[in-house]
Amino acid sequence: MKNNIGKIALIIIVVAAVIVVMYPSYNASNLETKLKDYQARAKKAGNPEDSLKIMEEFKKTYGADLESAKRNQLKLGLDLRGGMYVTMEVDVVKLIEESAQRESIDEIFTEVLDKTREEVKTSDQEAIDIFLKHFNNIARPKGKTLISYFDVADIRDASEEEIISKLRKDAGDAIDQAVEVIRQRVDQFGVAEPNIQKQGNSRIILELPGVEDDTQMRALISTTARLEFNLVRNNADIVRAFAKIDKYLAEKNGVFKKEKSDSLAVQKDTTKITNDTTNITKNDTLKSDTTKKDTNNPYEGLSEQQIQEKHYREHPFTSLFATYYVPEGENANWMPFYYINDQIPEVGEFNFRISKDSLAKFLEILNRPDIKTFIPLDLKIAIGAKPDPRVLKQNKVEIFDFYCVKREPELTGDVIVDASQSFDPTTNAPVVNMTMNDEGSEKWARITGANLKKRIAIVLDDRVYSAPVVQTKITGGRSQISGSSNVEEARLLEVILKAGALKAPVKIVEERVVGPSLGQDSINAGITASIIAFLFVILYMIMYYNAGGIVADISVLINISLIVAILTSMKGTLTLPGIAGIVLTMGMAVDANVLIFERIREELAKGRSLRSAIDEGFSKALSAILDGNITTGITAFILMTLGTGPIQGFATTLLIGILTTLFTAIIISRAIIEIVISNGATQFSFGQPKVQA
Repeated sequence: MKNNIGKIALIIIVVAAVIVVMYPSYNASNLETKLKDYQARAKKAGNPEDSLKIMEEFKKTYGADLESAKRNQLKLGLDLRGGMYVTMEVDVVKLIEESAQRESIDEIFTEVLDKTREEVKTSDQEAIDIFLKHFNNIARPKGKTLISYFDVADIRDASEEEIISKLRKDAGDAIDQAVEVIRQRVDQFGVAEPNIQKQGNSRIILELPGVEDDTQMRALISTTARLEFNLVRNNADIVRAFAKIDKYLAEKNGVFKKEKSDSLAVQKDTTKITNDTTNITKNDTLKSDTTKKDTNNPYEGLSEQQIQEKHYREHPFTSLFATYYVPEGENANWMPFYYINDQIPEVGEFNFRISKDSLAKFLEILNRPDIKTFIPLDLKIAIGAKPDPRVLKQNKVEIFDFYCVKREPELTGDVIVDASQSFDPTTNAPVVNMTMNDEGSEKWARITGANLKKRIAIVLDDRVYSAPVVQTKITGGRSQISGSSNVEEARLLEVILKAGALKAPVKIVEERVVGPSLGQDSINAGITASIIAFLFVILYMIMYYNAGGIVADISVLINISLIVAILTSMKGTLTLPGIAGIVLTMGMAVDANVLIFERIREELAKGRSLRSAIDEGFSKALSAILDGNITTGITAFILMTLGTGPIQGFATTLLIGILTTLFTAIIISRAIIEIVISNGATQFSFGQPKVQA
């Protein structure tokens, strides 16, 4: 028995690991069923407040568990889950047209573009190469060069090579811009686990699981991006508006039975709060010093739990986020701001931060018609596009800044000519250099001159990508935007700014919608095929190899479980071709056991003892098993690397299956057999005795 402890432990560890990895998928399925029940109850509720309470109850009870389970569950492809598959193409020919000097465009250039546009539809060549080919054939014989149509930054260095290089770079950037804009919009739409990737030099592939309203999604992803420059107004006016929302919601919930003067104040807390804050939570708005006697302190004498309960009741809106006050002056410290009395600093600025968990409720409240009346008509709330990267890296918590900005933009992205990421020569910090046209330069000089030491938000589709402080009046149309925490953030800002500079439309060239019922049919068909295949394998192996067949069947069952568990842990996606790969793996797994058992039977026929025959069988069958699986594995690896879509899904599960087959057939099967025979068994049937020739 002592010799078997390691083998038993191995089997138990493998089975336990599979259960642990697969449990989130099981849990997510149960919680999604509960979510549908809550949604049905909310839909039947008599008013929006009751509906909100029902959904808040679900979020409070199951929200964190559901989010965690979804994050770790087995992901299903569109063919299984249902959703929308879209292929989009960046119109590089339009980009070439818009990049040319408008006054230089003539019939010759138009003819080149028409020929290019016609050939691009049927060719796999890059649009830039096709354009250059037609330009050489049509325009050059008539004495035209690229310099005749395209402007360059410095006329002294003007060359066709520079123009071609810029066109190629702009084409690549256009795809990056389109990907970022689409990703941001899809995230706002609430699609879970979208897959957005570039394909080739001009196409973007979108897989949007769970999307049912394809009309709305189609409109969302094909709408032209709107880039704006809006003045930030994080001042006392918006803080007062937030306080009024608090009081309104509290009174509506019956918290206040009589008129109170509770509203706003700044706690006398000199703790330094900066942008690299790493521990911002809801409780940041609840801190109170109860050790000091303060007759104006409404929380005096209460326990921490009572303070929190009272605060949440009386501040149902502002308790969703953290507020900080920043006095005027260089390097001023951030101070936590608390909404508990009427004193609001009129000078200085406020900063607001919110966790991802609270964001949905925050936006839901703000979008209510009765709440919108509290926000000044000329202002709107805009959420940061990305969470604070330092907080995310250190604490694994997504914290977003949000801003109050002027509703009407001071400037739009149409005036941007170029943007490029570089480094500040004095600090070596990443910066973004932005260039505007003549019209934009004039407006930008006026705007920056009138808003010194104030922030201007760079907003794309109502998401703030940066909110730099205006240091000096900017003339000439060239600006340097600093404050990016790393190169990736600066590169993202460059892409966003260029979204307003380049005119490369994105059009849908292919779309497929898989309904959830069709996806469920695919799941049912796949499961049915897998079960039938497994049953035939079980019956055949038991009938032909007896006890050995039972061991092989257990090994195959563990093998399949391992494939699914590994796919889940790798954050892979199971598709219908992937299920086909699993079914194929069943046959390969059994084939490995067949080779082993046949070799054991041959050794038994030679007169070897049971243990000796088992040792020889596993040892001598190993080379054949490795040869067969390695050759198949090479093919699967090539398919996975070079293939796309269904082919890649099939190859992925097949390659994982090959690895698990080697493990289960050689290690697990032998461990089970040896556990049985070491417990005193003198016989172990591998089917009918093999006749020795």
